[in-house]
Amino acid sequence: MVYRLLFPLIDRIDAERAHGLAVRALKLGLPLGSGRPQPDPPVLRQTAFGLTFVNPLGLAAGFDKNGEVVAPMLGLGFGFVEVGTVTPLPQPGNPKPRLFRLTRDRAVINRMGFNNEGAAAMAQRLAQGRPGGRPGGTRGILGINLGKNKDQTDAAADYVAGVAALGAFADYLVINVSSPNTPGLRALQERGRLQDLIAHVLAARNALQRKPPLLLKIAPDLLEEERTDIAAVAVESGLDGLIVSNTTIARPAELDPRYAGEAGGLSGRPLFEPSTALLGDMYRRIEGRLPIIGVGGVANGADAYAKIRAGASLVQLYSALVFEGPGLVQRIKSELAALLMRDGFASVAAAIGSDHR
Repeated sequence: MVYRLLFPLIDRIDAERAHGLAVRALKLGLPLGSGRPQPDPPVLRQTAFGLTFVNPLGLAAGFDKNGEVVAPMLGLGFGFVEVGTVTPLPQPGNPKPRLFRLTRDRAVINRMGFNNEGAAAMAQRLAQGRPGGRPGGTRGILGINLGKNKDQTDAAADYVAGVAALGAFADYLVINVSSPNTPGLRALQERGRLQDLIAHVLAARNALQRKPPLLLKIAPDLLEEERTDIAAVAVESGLDGLIVSNTTIARPAELDPRYAGEAGGLSGRPLFEPSTALLGDMYRRIEGRLPIIGVGGVANGADAYAKIRAGASLVQLYSALVFEGPGLVQRIKSELAALLMRDGFASVAAAIGSDHR
């Protein structure tokens, strides 16, 4: 409620600056949430790719690019937090302005370009368990989203380097080949190149003492043939799961015309329907053989429930926090639990893919 009252003031601040202020506030321990989160009801407990989640709601990559505020975000009630996208070497990202808040559309356009401090800085932060890092025993799951540096021509080498630098700290790892803001990145989703990339990254993962699950994050703007190829590669390669989906390069006709021409990935409410449709399609194609994390436009419990019914084992959000604030996490969990129980599901697992049955 407090956040909603303050939002008209927040909305006047440049979007990237507002994001930076939020991260700094969390690092300082300022109380951005709505009190101590209530214990999660048992119906929300979930298991996926060998990991147990206290609830299925996670923070998507992009908010905490450098692994600075994992513990505070888990403290808001998320069942898991995904940091990154992180690249082996630090990079500044694309020129500013590069982040746009579309308040009328409850949407965000970004062309950040994997701006981050690099894998070594993240590894040091996570290893030392600094304030805002991930101290041992913190409740919740940590995912690390890996990317490649803009000027790197050997993509596999960068993803392998990311695994080597950060694999020891991750509960799961993500290969991000679906951001629209790094030139040529989405071309890595082509079948032959994707097979080769996954083989290299899996070999690096298997060389670790502890072998975290490896997931692939895909774009929503896929042609029929691309969907078929990705589904086949995902099942055949030994991947542990998929994340569906990243931001879209599409621009719906009703989008605020002041921003419709901005390059970059669109997220938030306009992404919900296309990303959920792709989620259901990929679930059918892989015949439920791999867990899927559903992300894109989730802003309430009904949205999260729709993702699960379409085939998601877990759900992520990010953009809706911009407009609704940190209290959204508890609201979504409460609404989701009520919807599951209303429909007679004793667990999240029982509801997965129920729209297809």
